[in-house]
Amino acid sequence: MNGQNRKDILPGVAVDIVLKKDQKTGKLTRGIVKDILTKSSTHPHGIKVRLTNGQIGRIQEIHFK
Repeated sequence: MNGQNRKDILPGVAVDIVLKKDQKTGKLTRGIVKDILTKSSTHPHGIKVRLTNGQIGRIQEIHFK
């Protein structure tokens, strides 16, 4: 899943995000969702989340176990 729909994201899910500083390179950071920061139901660049380690970025891919 590409992380553009808020309904697909729950706290505790493993995701790949792109941090603000990595947007030009597209480097992904993997982590676990702590908080969902985007209020709208969809976002074309990915839903913004805070990971359990405090990093904030937009979801590029969701990993289900």
